[in-house]
Amino acid sequence: MRLQSSGITLLLSAVLPSLSSALSFDCAQLNVDKYKYDLSPLGGVHELYHVNETEAAVTNTTYVLNICKSLGSKASDRGDDGKCGPTKRICGFVNRHPTDGNGSKRFGFPIVGLEHMGGGSMEPELTRLATIDPETEGVRVKLAGGEFRGDDDEGKKKNTAAVIDFTCDPDRSGLEGLITEEDSADADEEKRRRDEKSRDGSLQFKSFELSEDDTYVLKLDWRTRYACDNYQRGKQPNNSNSWGFFTWMIIIVFLCVAAYLIFGSWLNYNRYGARGWDLLPHGDTLRDIPYLFKDWVRSVINTLQGSGSRGGYSAV
Repeated sequence: MRLQSSGITLLLSAVLPSLSSALSFDCAQLNVDKYKYDLSPLGGVHELYHVNETEAAVTNTTYVLNICKSLGSKASDRGDDGKCGPTKRICGFVNRHPTDGNGSKRFGFPIVGLEHMGGGSMEPELTRLATIDPETEGVRVKLAGGEFRGDDDEGKKKNTAAVIDFTCDPDRSGLEGLITEEDSADADEEKRRRDEKSRDGSLQFKSFELSEDDTYVLKLDWRTRYACDNYQRGKQPNNSNSWGFFTWMIIIVFLCVAAYLIFGSWLNYNRYGARGWDLLPHGDTLRDIPYLFKDWVRSVINTLQGSGSRGGYSAV
């Protein structure tokens, strides 16, 4: 029994941290300063390219991201271009060509995501952009969990993170100009052509550099209507006022009718000693309602049948 209980304890200790960390960031449930954002429509594997040309080399970096879940093995394993890890949400794949033609490099590195087997934490930080700039609407998402070895770091890996400013743009879904996982199978020339075409896309590269806290930070700007402060409220209009008005009107009418019947019945009982149907005010009229309705229906049917008959001389 002790062996079984210890085994269960070890199993839970290994599984629970993974579950808690996996649930640490939910793209569909972002609550910041009493505002709710649902970024799940932006989910899926997307790619973004950036070319950096210097005198020493031309570096083409492909950033692959899925803000809602892990990339998986297909998107995070680029074969000769490098590997990143299936539990990551943002990866970078570097293709560096020195100008002298010697020492080309291809490698992948993680920027955001969980450790192997889902452990670790992305350390999410959420901030409304209005608290930074009152004229800007949206939400800033900061996620961590990767590492990168820079050119000047003497072989030492440093932590990485991503800061994505989801900026409100009512005219954009956020998917404009994005390259999907299926498009990534195209040749390099086609990729560059798509990159030029998507320069005005909703997702834009801002920078990837070493910050003051000695962390490499990828900064992106993502314009989308889903980052508007009141978008969720606009999707589901608040009809509580109109519904409340009709509800109160129905209640008031019901109470008036009930009061009229009760008071009229009490009056007929005390004044005339009425019983049964005679208790109700205008009881004769109420008893005649079914017959009046039947006569009205018969009159309507006769009118319709009469309008459909043909005119002309009748037989003598």
